[in-house]
Formats: sequence, C-alpha cells, structure tokens
Amino acid sequence: MPPGRGGGDPGAGSLDLTLLRTFLAVHRAGSFTAAARLLGLSQPTVTTQIRTLEGRLDRELFERLPRGVAATPFADELAGRVAEPLDTLASVADPGYGDRDLPAEPVRLGGPAELVCERVIPALAPLVERGVRLRIGTGLTDDLLEALRAGQHDLVISTHRPRGRLLSAVPLMDEEFVLVAAPSRAARLDVASGGPGALSGVPLVSYAADLPIARRYWRHVFGRRLTGQAAVTVPDLRGVLAAVATGAGFTVLPRYLCAGALAAGTLVPLLDPDDPPINTAYLVQRPGAGHHPHLGLVRDLLLREARDW
Repeated sequence: MPPGRGGGDPGAGSLDLTLLRTFLAVHRAGSFTAAARLLGLSQPTVTTQIRTLEGRLDRELFERLPRGVAATPFADELAGRVAEPLDTLASVADPGYGDRDLPAEPVRLGGPAELVCERVIPALAPLVERGVRLRIGTGLTDDLLEALRAGQHDLVISTHRPRGRLLSAVPLMDEEFVLVAAPSRAARLDVASGGPGALSGVPLVSYAADLPIARRYWRHVFGRRLTGQAAVTVPDLRGVLAAVATGAGFTVLPRYLCAGALAAGTLVPLLDPDDPPINTAYLVQRPGAGHHPHLGLVRDLLLREARDW
C-alpha cells in the first residue's frame, strides 16, 4: 500500500486504541499468529484489525513473509511513539496498579555475557529509575533459548535465529568481526600483503578450543580452512581482549567489544576487508510474555539502542 496523500500521519485524526494495541502486539511478536495468542484473539481478527489500521493511516505497516511479518520503517517509528503510552495505560488498567507493596514482576533477560555487560546493562539502566526490575542471566545461546522455552526467561538475545515457530524473534544488531593484535605485534605483521600466512607461528587467542569465531573469519575473508590450535582459550571474550591487548597473540573479536581498545590504540586491526564477516543477533520473546507490564519497555528500548551498537 503506497503512502497516502496526507503522509499517513498517526497524529492526524483519532485512532482506535484497540487497533494500536493490536499493532503493537504484532510489532513486538513478529507475526499475526503470535500476537493473536498474546492478545487472546483469533488470527483473522488480528489480520482484520491491522488491515483496518493500515487503511486509516494509508500506509503499509508490515511486510508479509513466509513466516511472520517484517515491520516497515513507518511501523518502527509508530511503535516508538505509541509503546510507552500504551504500556502506561495497560499498567493503569492492571488491578494491582497503585499498590506500592506489589511492584511489577521483574523482566527476565538472558544473553551473551560480553554483550550484556558491554551494551545491554548500560542501555537498560535508566529504566530502573522508572520502577522496572531486571533479572539478567548470561550463557550460551542454546542454553538460554532452552531456558526461554521452559519459561525461565522473558527475553533472550540469541546469536542465531531460533528454529521453530513458537518463539518470536526480531533482528537486534549486526556484529562485525575484526582481526586484531596489540600494536607491538601488529607492527611485525603484514596480513594485507601476506594473507593468513603472515600469522604463521603467531599465538592465537580464542574463546574456545574449536576456534568458532576465528574459523568463520578465515572461511569468509580468506576462503580457506583455519588449521592449528589456540595458544590461549578464555571462555569470555573480554578475557580474550585483555590477553591480546597485553601481547599474548592475535584474535578475532566483535567490533562492539573492541571499539574502545581500537580507539585507544591498545588494539590494532590487522586487516580491513571490504566484506568483513557479520553475525546477526536476535531478540527472542517467550510466548505468552507479552502481557508483562514492563516487558515492552525493555524490548523497545533494546531495539532502539541497538541501532548504534
């Protein structure tokens, strides 16, 4: 549906709150079916309400995909404008609202330790002043998704799109991988001219013994299989960064994690490929968690802040 003559301004005229609530549920759930379960409506009812809203706005809100929907840029903007007011209205309508002795249940969030500590916690800290309580866990993606399915988390940041149709997932951020070393080592290495052979005999520091990030980098950038073993393994990328920055060897790190060290000069990129490897992280929501009074605040803030990660 093309943009309308009036530009589809959601502030023009009045809009039915029911339609906006349904829109926000679809935007957060990533599908009409999942939103219908959260709202206690039938899927055809949700579809009809979204079409009605699109007609009133004269704008397309969602691109229909084989599995779920993708929000248009206009829908992302609209969600950012209506999410907080609708969540506030929902909290007022809650029978427990106003009872200061009964605060809202905590939002339970899981994700990779490095991303959680480096980006997520600083982003969510302002919500604590607004009464949002958080219970944050870290771990490997498969373990976190299993805990999400078991109801132990409300949201999980996943390093891959989860399989199955029960979990709704939306892209959160793209992490770019960078080949780095300390300046003292980098000065003796010319990977741009010598290729991966320039790193022969240089100790490799890795997150795990099977070299998951480095193997992907080698395959994507150099078009070959990485052989050899790590000199140092640390099951936390912050430890990998610390080891390499102090001269232990070279490694591959996500740019969000080493951006500060690169800016400070304690790490140096060994290569600047035209097409660096990218991994997409997803924000995954537990089915039935949509009625939590603070879940939407956490989810929408993460999606907004992650644009700059």
